[in-house]
Amino acid sequence: MNIMPHEIALGDVYFPPLLLVGVMAYVLTSVFTTIGIKLGWHKYIVAPALTELAITIIFVGVISQFISVF
Repeated sequence: MNIMPHEIALGDVYFPPLLLVGVMAYVLTSVFTTIGIKLGWHKYIVAPALTELAITIIFVGVISQFISVF
Protein backbone atom coordinates (compact mmCIF):
# COMPACT_ATOMS: atom_id res chain seq x y z
CA MET A 1 0.00 0.00 0.00
CA ASN A 2 1.46 3.31 -1.11
CA ILE A 3 0.57 6.09 1.35
CA MET A 4 3.06 8.57 -0.07
CA PRO A 5 1.27 11.79 -1.10
CA HIS A 6 1.34 12.58 -4.77
CA GLU A 7 0.41 15.53 -6.90
CA ILE A 8 -3.09 15.90 -8.27
CA ALA A 9 -3.06 16.46 -12.02
CA LEU A 10 -5.68 18.66 -13.64
CA GLY A 11 -4.84 18.64 -17.30
CA ASP A 12 -1.12 19.36 -17.53
CA VAL A 13 -0.96 21.26 -14.24
CA TYR A 14 0.18 19.46 -11.09
CA PHE A 15 -1.13 20.67 -7.74
CA PRO A 16 0.41 19.66 -4.41
CA PRO A 17 -2.12 18.22 -1.96
CA LEU A 18 -1.30 20.81 0.71
CA LEU A 19 -2.31 23.62 -1.66
CA LEU A 20 -5.71 22.05 -2.23
CA VAL A 21 -6.14 21.45 1.51
CA GLY A 22 -5.27 25.10 2.15
CA VAL A 23 -7.85 26.28 -0.37
CA MET A 24 -10.50 24.02 1.16
CA ALA A 25 -9.60 25.29 4.65
CA TYR A 26 -9.84 28.92 3.54
CA VAL A 27 -13.28 28.33 2.00
CA LEU A 28 -14.46 26.64 5.21
CA THR A 29 -13.03 29.52 7.24
CA SER A 30 -14.90 32.03 5.11
CA VAL A 31 -18.16 30.12 5.65
CA PHE A 32 -17.47 29.82 9.39
CA THR A 33 -16.64 33.53 9.66
CA THR A 34 -19.78 34.52 7.75
CA ILE A 35 -21.92 32.39 10.05
CA GLY A 36 -20.15 33.89 13.07
CA ILE A 37 -20.84 37.42 11.87
CA LYS A 38 -24.52 36.66 11.28
CA LEU A 39 -24.79 35.19 14.80
CA GLY A 40 -23.04 38.20 16.37
CA TRP A 41 -19.89 36.40 17.55
CA HIS A 42 -17.65 39.06 15.98
CA LYS A 43 -18.27 41.31 18.99
CA TYR A 44 -16.14 39.02 21.17
CA ILE A 45 -13.09 38.88 18.87
CA VAL A 46 -10.26 41.35 19.48
CA ALA A 47 -8.09 40.58 16.43
CA PRO A 48 -10.24 39.32 13.53
CA ALA A 49 -7.31 38.75 11.16
CA LEU A 50 -5.41 36.59 13.65
CA THR A 51 -8.58 34.71 14.50
CA GLU A 52 -9.22 33.97 10.82
CA LEU A 53 -5.63 32.79 10.39
CA ALA A 54 -5.90 30.54 13.46
CA ILE A 55 -9.18 29.02 12.27
CA THR A 56 -7.64 28.40 8.84
CA ILE A 57 -4.67 26.60 10.43
CA ILE A 58 -7.03 24.49 12.54
CA PHE A 59 -9.05 23.54 9.45
CA VAL A 60 -5.82 22.63 7.58
CA GLY A 61 -4.91 20.30 10.44
CA VAL A 62 -8.34 18.71 10.54
CA ILE A 63 -8.62 18.24 6.77
CA SER A 64 -5.07 16.87 6.51
CA GLN A 65 -6.07 14.10 8.92
CA PHE A 66 -8.41 12.80 6.24
CA ILE A 67 -6.29 13.60 3.16
CA SER A 68 -2.70 12.36 3.08
CA VAL A 69 -0.61 15.55 2.81
CA PHE A 70 2.64 15.01 4.69
